[in-house]
Amino acid sequence: MPWIAYVVHFIAAAFLTNGVPHFVNGVSGRRFRIPFSQRGKLGAPIVNVVWGWVNFLIAFLLFANIGPLYIGTPGDTIFVAAGMLVAGILLARIFEGDPGYK
Repeated sequence: MPWIAYVVHFIAAAFLTNGVPHFVNGVSGRRFRIPFSQRGKLGAPIVNVVWGWVNFLIAFLLFANIGPLYIGTPGDTIFVAAGMLVAGILLARIFEGDPGYK
């Protein structure tokens, strides 16, 4: 598989990871910060469901259209896992100091 597919799978995994907290908070009826809101302001649950869904859609399109995704093969598994880990750590660092979530 070409190297660009691994990079795209890494990015797709980051979109997938970012979509989870938005979607889960939205369907749970909780407000959650979205990228378009000011710091400390929380988006409506419906907006978060849509934003999470958009992230899932982007991840799906990247996974489906840029090289085949074979979870279980070393290259794909490593890059997808690394994308999820990096995105998760970055999101945790962004949200840990935000007073709107405590």
